[in-house]
Amino acid sequence: MARDVGRLRDALSPTALDRVSRLTRPDWTRSTTGRRAAAGALALLALVLAIRGDPDDDRVEVVTAAHDLTPGTLLGEADLHLTALPAAGVPDGAVLSPDDVVGRTLAGPARAGEPLTDVRVLGSRLADAAAGPDGRIVPLRIDDTEVARLLRAGDIVDILTVDAEGSATPRVLATDATVVLAATRESGRTSGEPAVLVALPEASATEVAAATMTGAITVTLH
Repeated sequence: MARDVGRLRDALSPTALDRVSRLTRPDWTRSTTGRRAAAGALALLALVLAIRGDPDDDRVEVVTAAHDLTPGTLLGEADLHLTALPAAGVPDGAVLSPDDVVGRTLAGPARAGEPLTDVRVLGSRLADAAAGPDGRIVPLRIDDTEVARLLRAGDIVDILTVDAEGSATPRVLATDATVVLAATRESGRTSGEPAVLVALPEASATEVAAATMTGAITVTLH
């Protein structure tokens, strides 16, 4: 009997903790309707998440450099790796298959893990990007190898020649040519002669290509 009286007294005289709990607990949580509304909201949230899917699933495999690559590298399978990237982070022109670039020459340096794009390898897309829709890529045989070794991909140069007759006045063949490849044997080439390729509009490219066969060629850097 005394125990029942004690329980009744506790129910009629709640503790301070009980009072705070009742004040802070929302009224709707104490009703069946409120609990059903909360359950419905959670179900709706789960449905929205299911429709959206996992952002990590929206990924695209692109070709990346398997290790640090130098300009002039003739790309092989060992130089390439497929990496899954978030779709939003895939650059324009990204290479999606190693077969598209195996056997082609890298135009500039690439770090390990860097995605390769269509303008990072020698080809028409690179010429167009560097010199316009009618762009051409021309190899230069620069007589002063020390000058050639100073060049880097992306440099802007003017191309000059001295006629085979030995004229003391150099002639400007082209201006604002873009260096797209500047590589030496350190990049894997067997020849000690630096390989220099420049992008030019078609008309200038033809004149420069012809002059390289008859006269000495040099460049000035911007």
